[in-house]
Amino acid sequence: MRRITKEALKAIMNEAYTNCREDNSGKNADYIPYLAKVDSNLFGIAICLPDGEMMSVGDCDYIFGIESVSKVMTAILIIKKYGAETVMNMIGADATGLPFNSIMAILLENDHPSTPLVNAGAISAVSMVTPVGDSKSKWENILANINDLCGSELTLIDELYKSESISNFNNRAIAWLLKNYERIYDNPELSLDLYTRQCSLGVTAKQLAVCAATIANNGLNPLTKKQVYNNGISAKIISMIAAVGFYENTGDWIFSSGIPAKSGVGGGIMGVLPGALGIAAFAPPLDGAGNSVKAQKALKYIMQRLGVHIFGSERLIIEN
Repeated sequence: MRRITKEALKAIMNEAYTNCREDNSGKNADYIPYLAKVDSNLFGIAICLPDGEMMSVGDCDYIFGIESVSKVMTAILIIKKYGAETVMNMIGADATGLPFNSIMAILLENDHPSTPLVNAGAISAVSMVTPVGDSKSKWENILANINDLCGSELTLIDELYKSESISNFNNRAIAWLLKNYERIYDNPELSLDLYTRQCSLGVTAKQLAVCAATIANNGLNPLTKKQVYNNGISAKIISMIAAVGFYENTGDWIFSSGIPAKSGVGGGIMGVLPGALGIAAFAPPLDGAGNSVKAQKALKYIMQRLGVHIFGSERLIIEN
């Protein structure tokens, strides 16, 4: 067991912020006009513990686009509804080894979306949300689930939603290709719109840390004390995150950082250390694979200072 006090953990978080905040490498996602305009100097780190205690530094109350981190939440929703085996059969849980928006991945997987954590699988996952054909009710269910996981309400960034809707040509092709292979389970246009909408939700680093802590805590939200989902789902969703959370760079990420984490092109990264903590970092400039440069650096720094790894023998115990 690796034991650390809350005070020492907070000090490590602050060190990570200080050591990483001057890194100016990477650039904002510019294929979505809204994201290109976000202040590239924003940076924050938040940690939520299973007892609900929150630690944060920097711009952790800034509302940014949740983007692909939302894929984790909707994957949880459909596993809750259908069970892990059905989701495996209808979508899959395998890494593509290709970019998050790859059309070629669908063809290479013999018409299979592969995983709910890449665009094709995420659009397919949204199509599985009930009730079929009812956009309003489906959206209410998607949003309620995300709110439950984050412990507070998220709101749509309308400008981001409009910006994504006029530039999502690649995702339109994905949706109709899935339709061609019978791997989308509701109207393609409806499913694509709901997927675009969920990616356009505004979130803070603190809210993502709460969501991560809920997953780390077997579905029990540490702030609201609501049991969002039953035991067993966390192991499945953490497996997915560990396999494909950083897309084609996932192997390098889990090898070097030791923490399963999901990134989004809005600049957020959400990491889950089972039984110990949820962590999130936010900084808009991205690397070539669409992952926040500064947020990656901060999470790696913290994990290396903690001296634990998801696949290692030591487990982190946080004490008062």
